[in-house]
Amino acid sequence: MPLEDGDPARPRGRQVNGEVSGTPRFRGMQGDPGGSRTEVMAEGWEPGPALSDGNVTPGGAPQPAGKHEEALMTELSELVQKVVKSSSWWERHGVDISILACSFLLLPAGFLCLRSAQAIPFLAGVLILGVVHHTLTVKGSHLASHNALTESKSWGKVWAIFFIELCSAFTVEQATYNHVKIHHGYTNVIGLGDSSTWKLPFLNRYVYMFIAPLAVPILTPLVALDLLRNVEWKAALRTLCCMFLGLYCHYWLLLHISGFQSPWSALLCMLLTRSLLAHPYIHVNIFQHIGLPMFAADRKPKRIHLMSLGVLNLPRNALLDWSFGHSLISCHVEHHLFPSLSDNMCLKIKPIVSQYLKQKKLPYNEDTYSSRLWLFLQRYEELMVHAPPITELVGIQ
Repeated sequence: MPLEDGDPARPRGRQVNGEVSGTPRFRGMQGDPGGSRTEVMAEGWEPGPALSDGNVTPGGAPQPAGKHEEALMTELSELVQKVVKSSSWWERHGVDISILACSFLLLPAGFLCLRSAQAIPFLAGVLILGVVHHTLTVKGSHLASHNALTESKSWGKVWAIFFIELCSAFTVEQATYNHVKIHHGYTNVIGLGDSSTWKLPFLNRYVYMFIAPLAVPILTPLVALDLLRNVEWKAALRTLCCMFLGLYCHYWLLLHISGFQSPWSALLCMLLTRSLLAHPYIHVNIFQHIGLPMFAADRKPKRIHLMSLGVLNLPRNALLDWSFGHSLISCHVEHHLFPSLSDNMCLKIKPIVSQYLKQKKLPYNEDTYSSRLWLFLQRYEELMVHAPPITELVGIQ
């Protein structure tokens, strides 16, 4: 499938919402009412030559900007690779596999708790199944899509089918293509990896942020069915079988293990558990990219700048760390720079990456969940409805 920029480049200096699109907002989100801690550019950064200019090496020889950025990424990769090579299998894969295994072991307890006629055990069952569902469908599917659960490509394919199709009711081919190839390859590039698939401009801010997430369990398989037109018939048939099996098993267990008396009550419980963490799921996907610098496909920076400018980390949170994984919460910058690493390894390299980026005067974006939520509620029209301004790269060294 060809990759094309669906959004034509704007003229330099065009004003959007009172701001000049040619003016990069490197020092943080303007008008952030929540006291945002977003460090879009390290403190003390001063404008340098444009990207088209050359940087000067310590020996005095001019070095092209592209070569300089590639050298930075190479140096950081070598530092990270040393940590990965010195890490055990348990650190590379075992910790995250254990979290997924523990989630499976909690399933019987969740279904049995739903048998109770008392409120507290019943709600405990809803909580257990909701957390387990999101751990398998978000953390499991995300790691499987990047082949971060195992070093074997064959087993990686098996786990991807299991977590993405059977547990999440989506299609492996389209999930991998849209997330790994497009979103990661063109992070915050307008028309490609700018997270526009998460925008529903016809909804107002409160409906989108607080009501629409409840529909995620219903919309996910419907979107998957629509995307099956883009895959081979064998893959489409496999996906249909896995989706049906996963949904029917959940429904059957609610009827025969949890003791639901009617199909509608079982379906309502399915919706409740599958949407339990849908709000933070939607929020995390928009908080960590939308509102940060956006680029045109023909003027995007090199990888290290693209990922450091267009990605944001949220603080650690016990529930979300378990259900979504570190790479989607507090280590999202690290994940975009090194997407094949597991959640635990992203957490392990976090001090190295943050220290290196700040040392090299590169962005390392961080903000709180509440601050980003307030920001999106205040600037919803600008961030989620109107097209974002293109960030010019003048001044990045």
